Amino acid sequence: MQQEDRQQLRHNFIVNVSDGAFFGVAMGVASFVTVIPLFVATLTDSTILIGLIASIHMLGWQLPQLLTANRVARLRRYRPMVLFMSLHERLPFLGLAVVAALVPVLDRELVLILTFAMLIWQALGGGLTATAWQAMIAKLIPTTMRGTFYGTQSAFSNLLSSGSAVLAGVLLVSLEAPTNFVACFLIAGIAMLISYGFLAWTRESEAPTAPEAAQNQRDYWAALGRIVQQDRNFNWYIAARMLSQGAGVALSFYTIFAVRRFEMSAETVGVLTGILMLSQMVANPLLGWLGDRWSHRAMFAAGALVATVAALVAIFAPNGTWLYAVFALAGISTAALWTTSMALTAEFGNDSNRPYYIGLANTLVAPATLVAPLIAGWLVDTSGFETMFAVAAICGLATAALTIFGLREPSEVTIRQPAQPSIVTTPSKL
Repeated sequence: MQQEDRQQLRHNFIVNVSDGAFFGVAMGVASFVTVIPLFVATLTDSTILIGLIASIHMLGWQLPQLLTANRVARLRRYRPMVLFMSLHERLPFLGLAVVAALVPVLDRELVLILTFAMLIWQALGGGLTATAWQAMIAKLIPTTMRGTFYGTQSAFSNLLSSGSAVLAGVLLVSLEAPTNFVACFLIAGIAMLISYGFLAWTRESEAPTAPEAAQNQRDYWAALGRIVQQDRNFNWYIAARMLSQGAGVALSFYTIFAVRRFEMSAETVGVLTGILMLSQMVANPLLGWLGDRWSHRAMFAAGALVATVAALVAIFAPNGTWLYAVFALAGISTAALWTTSMALTAEFGNDSNRPYYIGLANTLVAPATLVAPLIAGWLVDTSGFETMFAVAAICGLATAALTIFGLREPSEVTIRQPAQPSIVTTPSKL
């Protein structure tokens, strides 16, 4: 870290945690899992379109990151690009409020098209922001504190998201449609603007020299290819991340499993969701702190093992009471896999090529993110929940095995330099 950034560490830690907290408010009151699907369900009966909502959100975050990696690698300051791109993941919530308000006067098909246009805009905005934002955090937060930062940010985000989700429920019940959805989306948009204000308060110094980077697209793709070819340790990490998608996908089916298998009421499902959020909120900062002081690689492996245990408990649960443990374990594993993957990714590469690693680490995992829930749903339909949970448990074990026996600590791995070393194409020290 540069001396100026080190002096601003406390300030940047607080404002960026605050950014995440109000981002969580928006994610709760305009949830991609509940509120937005409910709104779309008032416009269409298509389960395919409703199911696409969460996929668009996830893929929009992961797929575009390689598109900006080379530009990010050239920057002496990341903040201006982060602020510009981040507008595109925040303004669409205000756009959704306008779209919802137009429901009484526009054709439903047109409203549906506009809704998905806003969702795609928001998703791509998040993905185009992601590489620069992660590079900025890696620059401003030292390695020994990144896990703590990501964990603390996630904890506050989960806390406020839970509260705003309750608010969304009250609004949806107490107001008539579409006014209830307008209110939810408007509050989300305002929360996003407050979040943006904290993000804009970030203080970042300018690098003394411009980083070297690929000068054209051909060199850029060649640089990415060399990373994949030469950095075997990074390849182990990508493989583990892909398998972890299979381990974590069981979470999406625990609720419906509880309702169908044990006939749990809506109130009980609400309690289970609360346990999930509480376990995530507690586990995020704790696991981030442990990763900083011990090993983010170890925390990632532990998260995969916890996901395995959760799936196995669900398989052998004799009654619904056991699902309280399942949801608690699922919250811990989700926290571990999310917090540690963010911190662990930032340990690969150096200041010049780290954006390349960040882009690769997310874009290469995107296909697994898309395919995992499709396979899981097919397994549930054809063979039952137990089969799907068993496959998820196997993926969890495989993820832990790859992480423990294949992946090494990035800081301990050195890549052999070519005859004419280039800071752009080849990392000297991971």
